[in-house]
Amino acid sequence: MTAAPPPSRSAEERTTAQVMRQLVPSVYVPTLLEFSGNSALLPVIPLMALALGFDVPQAAALSLVFGIFSFLGPIPAARLISRMGARPALVLTGALLVVSNVVAYLLITPGLQGDPALRHRLALIAALVVMAACSQVWTLGRQAYLGSALPPGMRARGMTAFGGMIRIGQVVGPLLGAIVLGLGQDSVVFLLYAVTTAAATVMVGIFLPVGETRGSARTIPRGRSRSPLHRRLDRAVLLRMISIGCGIAPVMISRVNRPVIVPLLGASLGLDSTLISLVFGASAVLEIIMVIPAGVLMDRFGRAAVAVPCGLIMGAGYVLLAVLAAALEGHGQAAALVALLVPSALIALGNGLGSGIVMTLGIDVSPVHGRTGYLAWWNTLMGAGRLVAPLVVSGVTLVAPVAAAGAATGVLCLAGGFWLLRALPRLTPSGGTRAGGGRPVAARRG
Repeated sequence: MTAAPPPSRSAEERTTAQVMRQLVPSVYVPTLLEFSGNSALLPVIPLMALALGFDVPQAAALSLVFGIFSFLGPIPAARLISRMGARPALVLTGALLVVSNVVAYLLITPGLQGDPALRHRLALIAALVVMAACSQVWTLGRQAYLGSALPPGMRARGMTAFGGMIRIGQVVGPLLGAIVLGLGQDSVVFLLYAVTTAAATVMVGIFLPVGETRGSARTIPRGRSRSPLHRRLDRAVLLRMISIGCGIAPVMISRVNRPVIVPLLGASLGLDSTLISLVFGASAVLEIIMVIPAGVLMDRFGRAAVAVPCGLIMGAGYVLLAVLAAALEGHGQAAALVALLVPSALIALGNGLGSGIVMTLGIDVSPVHGRTGYLAWWNTLMGAGRLVAPLVVSGVTLVAPVAAAGAATGVLCLAGGFWLLRALPRLTPSGGTRAGGGRPVAARRG
């Protein structure tokens, strides 16, 4: 009796194509729609805040709403998903997003057209709170579903495609916003966000498989309901998350700080908003180009093959940004543009190479059983990095120029990259394109 021949490469490719085709209408297109609307709205929030009577520090502080919810929101979001299932939770919060944006438009528009009052400012704050809370459910629900839908051998490619949809949405959104803003008040972007979210919610409701039923996707129980074995597992998982998180959190910090540091340095170099926007546009294109290679590299050679260069390249870009900003200041507009564009391209190269790395690592370190709850732990740790990021810029700029904040962010990234070089090979999949291949013992527990 002869052994059965191994599956052909074409069969593997068809299987991969089938998985990706299933995810396009259920995850990827809804993600593109939702982030397009979100990215159209967010740049306008500070402008509306100023028009409604917030002063500059208060308008800037509104961004903390998203940072606070990224830290406090994942665990409550996991409990909601565990009670309802992923699809009902996403549909419910999507509908809530649509309603809240329409209500925000109706309440805030009169304040922009006439004399703004306290009720208009409170309406803006309430809208941001609802958005931040619902976005946690959407992020965790899609991440948990992808963790179960993607075979281990193509997990990184699937997650980087997810990250790629987010990046494309962040490019398309402001362009759509600019078109819509030409039609009326700034608040009309609330309606744009409502429309894109409604379309995304309908697609999720139709195409996302029912999957987990109510109560089956449990969060991690607490206290005496956990056996000693499960408590040991929880401790091991948490220690693994913290070990990897110490290296990947600086990447999160650098991502959050880039929209603050780069424009401020550009302005200090004498560049106008148009040139700074062009720098961001060129950087976004470079990031999108890197999405597919990043996923292939992670699945074939392991997570360290992408995460380590991501941290080191972004760190080098930030340090170069600080050095060139100091060296070329006052040397004319062409030199200023070079000082901003070259380091920004380097940062974008590293960031694009790290597309999906945070979400992929979260799935890697989360046991299959109770994954939604463990992913909530991981997202909470990453939320802490997002919350700390503005404090790095604020703290450094109290005593030094903005370039020093860029250098500090770069040093953190470099340190994170070297830490990941040590930690990732023993804690995450080592590579190999076959399902389940290359998974180290430390990453298989649970």
